[in-house]
Amino acid sequence: MDSLDDQASSPPTVAGDATDVDLVVVIKSERVLYMYSNGMIVGQYPVALGKSPLGTKQHQGDNRTPEGAYTLDWRNPDSLFHRSIHVSYPDADDIAAAYAAGQDPGDLIMIHGQPSYDDRPRSGDWTNGCIAVSNAAIDDLWARVEDGARIHIYP
Repeated sequence: MDSLDDQASSPPTVAGDATDVDLVVVIKSERVLYMYSNGMIVGQYPVALGKSPLGTKQHQGDNRTPEGAYTLDWRNPDSLFHRSIHVSYPDADDIAAAYAAGQDPGDLIMIHGQPSYDDRPRSGDWTNGCIAVSNAAIDDLWARVEDGARIHIYP
């Protein structure tokens, strides 16, 4: 697989004048992120996932990307990755499941761009559980997704 910055990103398919994204959907098996506005797909980008992409995140250090319904609740303009937007993982169910297994659920799951600290091309699934996109994609998400937007992450 080419690096995300080498892949041609699909240009946003705008439904009417919709520019505000109210839902982000990630389909892990397809390695794609869709942006929705009022029920219409208004953009899509390829993604890279955690190094162990099968199954949902269960605990800190498992290198899995969570699955479920969350919120994009804050952003970091000074990220080690070209911008990042936080996914509200873990929720109460994630915390309870991890603690029941004697584990820490982990945190700081983000949608982020490429590493700012090194310009080596990335390929395949390489994050510690985050959702990585190209720098152009995170810039688009940054501009179009407000804090509080929903994100649904599917297997």
